[in-house]
Amino acid sequence: MLQDLANMNMFSVVLLIALCASVKGSSRLDPLVSTKGGLIRGLQSGDGNAIFLGVPYAVVDKKNPFGPSKPHPGFDHIFDAFESNECPQVNHGIASGTLDCLTMNIYVPSIADSQRRLPVMVWIHGGGFSKGSADSDGLSPKFLLKHDVIVVAINYRLGAYGFMCLDIPEVPGNQGFKDQVLALRWINENIEAFGGNSKEITVFGESAGAISVNLHLFSLYEKLFQRAIIQSGPALTHIWKRTSDNSAPMKLASELGLNTTNIYEALDYVASIDALKIIKICDDLDNTFAFMGNAMVTIPCLEKEFEGVDNFITDHPRNVVSSKAKTTSVIIGYNSDEAAVMLATATDEYYRQVFSFGSNLEIGFDLHDDLKDAADTVRHFYVGDAEITKNVEEAILDFSTDFTYAYPTQLTADLLLANGASDVYRYIFSYNGGRNLLSIQMNLNITGATHADELGYLFDYDMFDGEIDPEDQLVIDRMTAIWTNFAKFGNPTPEITELLPVKWDPITTTTHPYLDINLDLTPGSRPNHDRMAFWDLFYRLYGKYQI
Repeated sequence: MLQDLANMNMFSVVLLIALCASVKGSSRLDPLVSTKGGLIRGLQSGDGNAIFLGVPYAVVDKKNPFGPSKPHPGFDHIFDAFESNECPQVNHGIASGTLDCLTMNIYVPSIADSQRRLPVMVWIHGGGFSKGSADSDGLSPKFLLKHDVIVVAINYRLGAYGFMCLDIPEVPGNQGFKDQVLALRWINENIEAFGGNSKEITVFGESAGAISVNLHLFSLYEKLFQRAIIQSGPALTHIWKRTSDNSAPMKLASELGLNTTNIYEALDYVASIDALKIIKICDDLDNTFAFMGNAMVTIPCLEKEFEGVDNFITDHPRNVVSSKAKTTSVIIGYNSDEAAVMLATATDEYYRQVFSFGSNLEIGFDLHDDLKDAADTVRHFYVGDAEITKNVEEAILDFSTDFTYAYPTQLTADLLLANGASDVYRYIFSYNGGRNLLSIQMNLNITGATHADELGYLFDYDMFDGEIDPEDQLVIDRMTAIWTNFAKFGNPTPEITELLPVKWDPITTTTHPYLDINLDLTPGSRPNHDRMAFWDLFYRLYGKYQI
């Protein structure tokens, strides 16, 4: 019987189960899909869509959980895809998750069939490479599914397990990115069984997820998607690990009671300890190790090359000539008030400690003797001679947004264009409404949109209940139409409609259009031009000192 089912496509299998259910007088329909790895049974949602939760695509090597994962071997029996999971992480001081986390959630509209294969959108979550999951905060892609696309959301290893970077072949670094590669390969090989088109895959992500998307365009692996959407995570932002820290395993082992100077002994010992205990110690130590902690310290690295070891990336993207970018259409942008997340902890003392400008510049530049002059130049442009307090908060937030997101986005867009990207569309999301995700979670009082605020208009979340405000619904409809148009056609505004009344043009070497996404859609040119012109000059003077 199972062999007969395996020879059917998804939809004949569903039909068979539906007939069986009707005979038994049951109304439940559990979709069953035959993949190359075996049979997968999902769930049917109330609106008739099919949902497959926690589908495994790879397995972690239990002897070396900090090293490369391997493709999942497949199933001998039907796999029930009923529950999602998350990789080890710490939220609100509590460790959770499992190393058996290399899974994905697959959401299939009821309209999908073998005669009409749908475009596929692959979501890579953010969380500073240390937190998050395929369905963080109860994420649901139901708004996107209404536009007849399949959505796949993937998990990848985080923190020490995903981004420990050592100068040894067993743990070369960026394991989390390599997990994503295995996920994308699985999708390419199996998504047609779900009614998807493996030739129309758009990868999109926000924050660390967007950086991931961007880096896949410059990685050493094969091309696994046709289009990319980069939300608040340009590759040329200041995220890179300066050097590998081969002492990290020994430090971590010491915290667990083993003192050794042998890196392999330390790794073997740490690998034998429960993952939740390891990830909690990492979180407690926070800034002690470069591979653990929050978004500022859990970061990618440029890998050292070893014979027989596959590398994800070994040189900075600005130095890479990418054949993958050459044939890819890209949407890239950020939110108008990205740095406003700092307002939750903002006091005069906070600003004095955090914003000397010199310490901020050191994140991205080795300025040495030029540091004071460079910092003074930036300070005078943004705040003049004013004391650094909440009185100059708006200017401080402009600086933080520009330095971390806005100017790196401009540089990254230009880099993609220089690498021959098919089309590059730039945007700024500035809407402030009832679904601005992080603003509401952090109780921020701002007029624009801070980091991650746009996500509430692409996805539904558990925190949102009740009727949707009509203005919020309009932004949902516009955002999801733009994103799915891009996934379908490579053009976010293929025609002028009442919903999308403007044409969004891609940038060129001589034109710099962008779309301001608010309650209205407003085309513009050269976003924040005066501030970006300042950074153009700054990089001409100090760009040679970039890390």
